[in-house]
Amino acid sequence: MRFSHLHELGALCAEESTTIGRLMIKEQVQETNTPEEEIFRQMSDYYEVMKEAVHRGQTQDTVSRSGLTGGDGKRLAEYLRAGETCSGDASALAMAYALSVSEVNASMGRIVATPTAGSCGVIPGVFISAQERFGWDDEHMVRGLFAAGAIGYVIANNSFISGAEGGCQAEIGSAIGMAAGAMVELRGGTPEQAIHAVGLALKNTLGLICDPVAGLVEIPCIVRNGLGAVTALAAADMALAGVRSAIPSDEVIDVMLEVGSAMPSKHRETAKGGLAQTPTGKRLTESLTRNIPAKKDKS
Repeated sequence: MRFSHLHELGALCAEESTTIGRLMIKEQVQETNTPEEEIFRQMSDYYEVMKEAVHRGQTQDTVSRSGLTGGDGKRLAEYLRAGETCSGDASALAMAYALSVSEVNASMGRIVATPTAGSCGVIPGVFISAQERFGWDDEHMVRGLFAAGAIGYVIANNSFISGAEGGCQAEIGSAIGMAAGAMVELRGGTPEQAIHAVGLALKNTLGLICDPVAGLVEIPCIVRNGLGAVTALAAADMALAGVRSAIPSDEVIDVMLEVGSAMPSKHRETAKGGLAQTPTGKRLTESLTRNIPAKKDKS
């Protein structure tokens, strides 16, 4: 890739008078020596999986194998249809779809890791609800996914995307930043505005720990996907309105690395701290452990 930081990505877009998504397609063609049509088709297939996951989460049973979670995406959508929401219909729908995709993941359904399975609901929640609202075609959405991918590429190569390495700021935070920047581009914003959206989004998740109850990607992961979708929409709106990240987005990514490196191991996906070690978290873990049959001796 010709860029490793967001400011370099923005400079290339300005120099070539192009969008982040179109530049990323060009970079992948050169990087992989694969025809553009094939690269675009592959990303289109990923978007179909995202849409299928939203549909499944909204229409089918998504109770997880553990029995701890499931059905909240449908509940939120029903609440939305019943009347006026507190956060607004656009936010509520993005939340509902994000919850649904994350619940599909927990129930062993097919999802796209964006950038991880633990944060798989944010981008589909934002993208698919926005597509329905604005009437965009799939080609437009797929170009948006390339923009999200470019942002994720920078984050992954300068910080973390794994909760085990950098806490939930690395998973949910990265997904929010990717969705926010891509949403700006989908709405016709400039690459500069998209990059500011990334910084605005990431600043709001710095220090977020990874504390899954029983070590499962369910509590609080699923709810964080829903709320993350709303944060992405808010960051996109700020950037489109002209709000700038006072701390450059590349520096915010550097801070994510600093904070994640300093985070205690009990707050990095080990289930040894945070919500996983509350009285209720422990009780849920113990109840699941009691229901797991002992492994037979193979000797």
